[in-house]
This record gives sequence, structure tokens and C-alpha cells, in this order.
Amino acid sequence: MDDVFISDNFLLQNDSAVELYHTYAKDQPIIDYHSHLPPVQIADNKKYANLAQIWLYGDHYKWRQMRTNGIDERFCTGNASDWEKFEAWAKTVPHTLKNPLYHWTHLELKRPFGISDRLLDPQTAPGIWKECNEKLASDDFSVRGILKQMNVEILCTTDDPTDTLENHQKIKNDTSFSVKVFPTFRPDKAMAVENPSSYNKWINLLEQRTDMTISNIEQLLEALLKRHDFFHSLGCRLSDHGLETAYAEEYSHSEIAAVFEKVRSGKQPDSKEIVKFKSAMLYEFGKMDCEKNWTQQMHLGALRNNNTRLFNKLGPDTGFDSIGDFEIARPLSRLLDRLDMENKLPRTILYNLNPRDNELLATMIGNFQDGSVPGKMQFGSGWWFLDQKSGIEAHIDALSNLSLLSRFVGMLTDSRSFLSFPRHEYFRRIVCNILGTDMELGLLPRDMNLIGNLVQDISCRNARSYFGFPES
Repeated sequence: MDDVFISDNFLLQNDSAVELYHTYAKDQPIIDYHSHLPPVQIADNKKYANLAQIWLYGDHYKWRQMRTNGIDERFCTGNASDWEKFEAWAKTVPHTLKNPLYHWTHLELKRPFGISDRLLDPQTAPGIWKECNEKLASDDFSVRGILKQMNVEILCTTDDPTDTLENHQKIKNDTSFSVKVFPTFRPDKAMAVENPSSYNKWINLLEQRTDMTISNIEQLLEALLKRHDFFHSLGCRLSDHGLETAYAEEYSHSEIAAVFEKVRSGKQPDSKEIVKFKSAMLYEFGKMDCEKNWTQQMHLGALRNNNTRLFNKLGPDTGFDSIGDFEIARPLSRLLDRLDMENKLPRTILYNLNPRDNELLATMIGNFQDGSVPGKMQFGSGWWFLDQKSGIEAHIDALSNLSLLSRFVGMLTDSRSFLSFPRHEYFRRIVCNILGTDMELGLLPRDMNLIGNLVQDISCRNARSYFGFPES
């Protein structure tokens, strides 16, 4: 079988890059410390019926470009058949040239499906559909089979504090499955007082999970700490926050208590009260994480749900979010400084969605490194609209120039698809090409072992040591 596009040396533009990738990066295991994969499908070892279900369902990256290509919504989120949806995607793929989806599509066909002798288009679609569907019916292509094929060592999901984590318990108790799967604590809904109706429904569920009444701020924090403890017991070592920006307004305990009681009674808080409440909660979550030696992640800068008509019809996470231009530096600095002054600043990973903020975050982390942990403060990998080749290269340049690339904890999928693990390969190839090119130009030593060890560190070894996941 001849590779027509994704060759063995894809993205590797010189001999040094080729050697770095194939000798040092290619066979390293994957530690995917941030994803949105459903743990129930891992617990049940789900098999997908066809390629559309595993590849297109929930993939707003693809839906955005299908819409741009003039594809009706029926073939994205609507009631078209699975074949019709796949056919519509195949019609779109040739139009994604120079979009990262063209790379990802063909990387994912090559691994794990082994298809690299043809490009996806309307003519090749029927054969690719048949071949992939036949493989998806086998045990090697169940959810767990794919995780093993892709050499996944550790996988973290993203979970609400009210989640029962019953599927994580089921996975943990199954000694036949070697991949470690851990939850991540995502308490965004605990801060969302801007919508009292939704907030109170969530608090009511939190009451059920903790078997306690939550009528004041002290009880809220006690309940959240109970859930934090429970997550820890199942191997959780990270939290995550999806934020427009950091929140760090001044507040008093009595003000926050009053805001919570106001919202609990169904009344709408004003804008100042909302920001003060979010500021208090972010501080409290940071303290909880620090006390358990967790890592907090902050994803900053998404402008969400821009299209009201389609948000009302389809809901969130359906392809109508974009890059925001919020003030980041001052509130983020205040929040981190507030935690640091109390010796309560946990390991922290900061992700930006606006590329203008690359150097901002790369310098911000240097303000709060304290020598206690190598790379305690991290500038997280290119996220969402920035997880493509140019975004990864810009991230690596900013991090290298302003911090220590050698202490970087590497790539993640941030994905809802079990076919997204080749993004680690994509990242590793790009990194090897950057470093190999610098070696060829004399900007780095031509010491393959020295640079190769750097590649292995940022491929998986740094993440393995940084997060402190429980041993099996």
C-alpha cells in the first residue's frame, strides 16, 4: 500500500526531524490529561455501528466547515441517515485544503484504520465507509480497543461535581483493562449565578449528591469539598475551568453570602454581584486544589453561543463559538497573586484562545514560578482554534522564547471523539520538525540524544511526573 499523502515522514522536512520523530517520539505512550470523552462508553466498551457515529456525531469542527461549504443542517445535526451525513462530509473534505481538518481527517483514516492509499472524496467515500465499518465491528475497534491501539497510558475525562462517577468506578474495578482513566473536576456550574433558575436546579442536584441542605455559602463550600474529596478518591488530580477571563474582584464574605442567598431565593444578581461571586469561587477552588496537590486548568477567551437562533434550536457546543477579546492580564494576575500570597496557589495550566495572548500567558507564568515544582506554572498547548500547525508552532515559539520548553507537559486532545488521538502524533511531528530544523540551521546542537530526550520529555514524561496520578 502506497501512502498518497500521510507518509511516514509527513511534516518532517529534514533528516534531523525524521530521526527525532521515529527514534524518540513515535512510540511514546499517550497521556491525554484533558478530554471530553464519555466515560460511560469506556466502561461499557462501546462499539460504534459506523464511521459517521464515531467520527461526525458531536464534532462541531466538522459541522462548521460543512455549513461553510453549503451543506444543509440536516446533514450536520439533523435527521439525515448516517450514510448521508458521511457522504456530505466526504463532499466537504476536498474543500478543506489548508484547513487543519484536511490533515486530521487523513491522519485518522491512517491510524487506526490503516487507510493511506487514497484521499477521502465523494468517489472514495463508499469504499472507505465499507472498510471502516467492517473494522468497527471488531474487538480491536471497540472504544477500549482503539485506546490500546493508540498506546494510551492515561486518559482524563471532564466531569461535573454532581456526576456520580459510577462509570469511573466501573473502569477502576476492571482489572482486565490497563488504561488508567481518571475524572477531572469541572465546577463551572457552581459559579453560574447569572441564571438563578438553572443554578438552583444544579444546587438541588448537588444537595442530592451530598445528602445535605445547601441554603448558605458555608454549606455550598462544604458540599463542593465533599465532591472534591470524592473525585480525589477515584484518582482525580486536575480541575478545569472554562472562563471568558479570570475573575478577581475584591469582595467580603458577607457580600458573597448575600449573593448566594439572593440567588437561592430566585432573585437575579446584578453584574457586580456576579463578578464578585465568581471571584470568590475561583479563589476557593484554587485553595481546594492546592490542598490536595492537584493541577488547576483555566481555559480563557471563548466567546460562546454567538448565534442565538441556532443556540435556541441546537444548544451549546454545536459550532457557534469563536475567539473573544476579553481583558486577561490584570484579572488573571490578581487571582494568581491572591492565591500565591496565601501559599494556596496550585499547579496551574493556562490556555488562551486568542493568539494575541500567547506572549501574555508565556510571561504571566513566570511571575508565579516558585521553585517548588519544575514548571509549576504552565502555558498550555494550543487550544481549540489554535491546535493546528501554525497555532502549535506559535505556541512553541512563545513558550521557548519566554519560558522553558523543556518543562512543558505537552499535548492533549480536548476532544469528544475516540478517533482524535492522532492529534498527539500531529503535535509530535510538528515539534520534531521545529527542533530538527533548528539543529540543521545550527541553532541547536547536533546532539541527537540531548534533543531526543527533550522530545520524549514533552511527549509524555513531563506529564507523567507533573500530575502525580495514582499508580495502578
